[in-house]
Amino acid sequence: MHSEPDRFLSRLFWITTAAALLVLLWNSAAYIEAWFAPNQASPRAVMARGDLAADEKATIELFEKSRDSVVFISTQARVRDFWTRNVFTVPRGTGSGFIWDDAGHVVTNFHVIEGASEATVKLSDGRDYRAGLVGVSPAHDIAVLRIGVGFKRPPPVPLGTSAELKVGQKVFAIGNPFGLDWTLTTGIVSALDRTLGSESGVSIEHLIQTDAAINPGNSGGPLLDSAGRLIGINTAIYSPSGASAGIGFAVPVDTVNRVVPQVIRHGKYLRPGLGIEVDEELNRRLTSLLKVEGVVVLRVAPGSAAAKAGLKGASIGRDGSVVPGDIIVAVEGKPVDSVGKLLSRLDDFKIGDTVRLSVIRDGATTSISASLEPGA
Repeated sequence: MHSEPDRFLSRLFWITTAAALLVLLWNSAAYIEAWFAPNQASPRAVMARGDLAADEKATIELFEKSRDSVVFISTQARVRDFWTRNVFTVPRGTGSGFIWDDAGHVVTNFHVIEGASEATVKLSDGRDYRAGLVGVSPAHDIAVLRIGVGFKRPPPVPLGTSAELKVGQKVFAIGNPFGLDWTLTTGIVSALDRTLGSESGVSIEHLIQTDAAINPGNSGGPLLDSAGRLIGINTAIYSPSGASAGIGFAVPVDTVNRVVPQVIRHGKYLRPGLGIEVDEELNRRLTSLLKVEGVVVLRVAPGSAAAKAGLKGASIGRDGSVVPGDIIVAVEGKPVDSVGKLLSRLDDFKIGDTVRLSVIRDGATTSISASLEPGA
């Protein structure tokens, strides 16, 4: 005979088993019904979005108005086959640019077209044009191309100013990063008046720093303010990996607007100068020896602006040593500690402007005013 607890456990077992079987049968019936029933699934209803936010509308409008003024630049280089000696053209790289005026001038970075034998400019409507090189200013990383557009001329980018920029204001970059054409990125002005060195030894001054994503291929494209005005040319990034790290630089439009008209007119940029001879390597040695920071004037050209201002060059002593003349230590109160910095300081002015130079002469500092003339 079974005890009362045994009978209880037996009943519990059968009740649990029956419940499990019922659940299994229920699920099986549901699966069988879903398998054999006709597929009656339909797309879900789309929720109404409502109006776009005001800043979204403004950004969309800015891009749509600016897009046609931005171009895609692809460059080619001629190479010679070592064995056959045949010359053929190979792709070299891509970059961005923008329409400068109604004459078909296109502005981009010098490093976008440097070393190329040909350049092709593609408009937003798909038209391609062979571009001619008008001129360059390597010291500003600026190049000007020209295309012949017979009809439906794309509009020039509206011009702004960089003198009024404030850290924190919104900026918009349009370009062709990694060949992905007509890409818009946004950000803010992160800093102003940055300086980057160049291979020519002359630093590029007054650069705009931005966190708008700038990648290879963005070079030469426009940096715009929230009014859609040009405020700079995207020119460089700071990144160990070569991709955007949130630190990009743009040549300010005030520099562009000073350089580009000269490049169009003369084929090059006529740098404001004094008519003095200087040398970067020799200057480093002399200033180190003299324990000063500045630029040693080696020679003053006869009849030059420097000669008219009374600047004195170095001379050779009886023992063959260099006897320093004047040492320029500041331009309009802004210090100079190298030849590159001196040239950059003078570049803030126009030919014909009068500048005040702080000069060390015979151990004492004096002030000399000189008018700027076309330099090399």
